[in-house]
Amino acid sequence: MFRKNENQFYLEEFILPFEGKLRADNRWVKIAKIIPWESTEKRYASLFTSDHGQMAKPVRMALGAIFI
Repeated sequence: MFRKNENQFYLEEFILPFEGKLRADNRWVKIAKIIPWESTEKRYASLFTSDHGQMAKPVRMALGAIFI
């Protein structure tokens, strides 16, 4: 089961716990900018066609775990 997360934060909006923001030249920020998130989410959501079972994790979390 997949439900689109409307409250997704983007790396540019992420506020660090000790104040400040991530820099634009940060490698994770650069990677996040080049990934086509909308089309990736559509393809990812198509894998979860059942209305039963555990809710799928957001695509940014799943893909981010693979990158890390």
